[in-house]
Amino acid sequence: MNDLPDLILLLALLAVIGSWLKLSRGREQAIGEARQQCRQHGLQLLDETVGLRGVRLLRQSGPWLLERCYTFEVSIDGNDREPGKLWMVGRTVTGLSLPTIQSHLPGMMADHVPPPATDNVVPLRPRVRNDHRLH
Repeated sequence: MNDLPDLILLLALLAVIGSWLKLSRGREQAIGEARQQCRQHGLQLLDETVGLRGVRLLRQSGPWLLERCYTFEVSIDGNDREPGKLWMVGRTVTGLSLPTIQSHLPGMMADHVPPPATDNVVPLRPRVRNDHRLH
C-alpha cells in the first residue's frame, strides 16, 4: 500500500516536467515568430526574447484549446522601447499586437509627424454624486 502514494507523486512530478518542457518549446516558437514579425514590419526585437504573460483556455466551435500570450519589446528607431504581444495556440499565431507610429509606417512620409500636444493635462468633468442611491 505504500507504493501508491509514491506512484502518485512520481506521476505528478512527470506531469509538471512534461508541462514545463512543452511550455519551453512553445516559448522558443514564440521567439522565432516574434523575430519574423519584427523583421517583416521593420522593427527591432529587443533583448531577443519573449516572456509568457498568460495562459487561458479557449473554445472556438470545437475542443478546448490552450492559448498562450507572450510579451516582448521592440524598437522602431533604436531609441525607444515599445511593447508587443503575441498569442499562440499550439504552433499557430492567433493574434499579434505591435506598436503603430504613423510617421514610421511604410509608405508614409518621414516628416509627417503629428503636432505635439501643448498640455498633457486632460480636463475631467466633475462626478455627480447620487447620495440617495445605494450600490
